[in-house]
Amino acid sequence: MSIFLPLLAGGAGLVAGTGAIAAAYSRRIGRQVDRNIPPDGGFHAIRGHRIHVRDIGQGPAIVMTHGLAGQMRNFAAVVEQLRASHRIVLIDRPGSGHSPGRGDDSLTDQAGIVAGLIDALGLDRPLIVGHSLGGAVSMALALNHADKIAGLALIAPLTQVQEEVPAAFRGLVIEKPAVRTIVANTLAIPMMRLNSARSRVTLFAPEPVHPAFDIDYGGAMLARPRAFYASSSELVAVNDALAPLVARYGEIALPVRILFGEGDQVLAASIHGTRTAGEIRGAQCTILPGAGHMLPVTAPARVAAFIAEARAAA
Repeated sequence: MSIFLPLLAGGAGLVAGTGAIAAAYSRRIGRQVDRNIPPDGGFHAIRGHRIHVRDIGQGPAIVMTHGLAGQMRNFAAVVEQLRASHRIVLIDRPGSGHSPGRGDDSLTDQAGIVAGLIDALGLDRPLIVGHSLGGAVSMALALNHADKIAGLALIAPLTQVQEEVPAAFRGLVIEKPAVRTIVANTLAIPMMRLNSARSRVTLFAPEPVHPAFDIDYGGAMLARPRAFYASSSELVAVNDALAPLVARYGEIALPVRILFGEGDQVLAASIHGTRTAGEIRGAQCTILPGAGHMLPVTAPARVAAFIAEARAAA
């Protein structure tokens, strides 16, 4: 149950009045976020979707996919360390960042969109980098579009079905679309702004929250009604979408490397890293002591080296 639902249980008049105020506030914050974080790239029409894409640099190709409630700026510091020697393509997944969508594209559908973008840009078997839920999309690519990619470099990836929702994302758990719509457009953004400090502590722990996360790394982009709705939709559906992929991990024949923070409080390194590496022939998993979930933000040099090594070996 979402933490927002008890707030809907009051009298009809109170709820209507509060909802109108919250809706106006949410729209204002959403517009402010869009002004503060404008698109960094261009847009491509891929399989019926308008996808925000940033394509920079020259050299061996790398495609980066962000996680749940994330955006391409999550990789900003990593990109700066790789762009001189690699062609980097960053994607806002459907419903995230500046890519429209309602979060109802399955992992397999999203992998198809990435595969379509690879064709549209004429990329020659890029390395796929996936952070968090982007790791699950990367797995779908390896299983369904292996001929288009060179391998996977996964950073704190979601790779196994996880029944317990991480504390940082529990406010997104709203099962019914109608309720999700109401909450996304009224209470979600005010409550998020009240509780974001606590959620981000968990997201970054045991490392400190990066002070520039909101703008420089796109962290504020979830504070928009449409982004909240899409992220909630993804979270509710992800286990059912992931389960059939997990059953096929033994089929993966591409190089797979995984990097995890030992202290990750969102996804357990032993489950989503070590266990998964053991299910894929030749896969490698590296655990960083003292690190958490947001490695692209907190350890960009280490992540960039990990990606460059994976690209060279693929």
